[in-house]
Amino acid sequence: MTRTEGEKKPARVVVADDQTVVREGIVMLLGLLPGVEVVGAAGDGEEAVRLVGELAPDVVLMDLRMPRCDGVEATRRIRARYPGTQVVVLTTFADDESLFPALRAGARGYLTKDAGGDEIVRAVESVLSGDAGLSPSIQRRLLERLSQPEPEPAATETPDGLTARETEVLVLIAEGLSNQEIARKLHVSTATVKTHINNLFAKTGLKDRAQAVRYAYAKGLVWPPAK
Repeated sequence: MTRTEGEKKPARVVVADDQTVVREGIVMLLGLLPGVEVVGAAGDGEEAVRLVGELAPDVVLMDLRMPRCDGVEATRRIRARYPGTQVVVLTTFADDESLFPALRAGARGYLTKDAGGDEIVRAVESVLSGDAGLSPSIQRRLLERLSQPEPEPAATETPDGLTARETEVLVLIAEGLSNQEIARKLHVSTATVKTHINNLFAKTGLKDRAQAVRYAYAKGLVWPPAK
């Protein structure tokens, strides 16, 4: 849902950060800014997802490094379950290993914690209007990454004779997506996803999704989230 120029209601925001001092500081800062109403604060990703379900905020300001459920996974769950809530990452980290997983998980904005109050408000307003809320430095980083040529895929990198699509499905299983979520992401039917899963299980000798996750990590197809 986007906002029109005529709408004057403040943006309802949940703040998620595991550091109490930082979280309370962000809440206090936002309380001084026009156009923003903080409706909840979470100490980890699990709590952030729960608060979004209870409060239906417009935006979550999401830290990345949190216990129980990190910001990337919390973003993925929120965007899958509550698509009316946007996520703006607000983190200390601006490295590629933090930026791109967060954007792939569905974050529409990405700011570092040295951002000023006005910059945070602009990012919130941008994502609510349907735009991306990215700081100039993050925009440059993203453009630089997108301008780099993609490496040619090597056939030897696909384990056990898996096709490229079967490998893609395996990676998404390892990232915790359900069959329905994989189908939406790949723009195919659930039945097609099940066929790919059956094929990759047959080729690899895997019995269930838990084994598939371990297999994907062992083959270097996915990596544990950074802590």
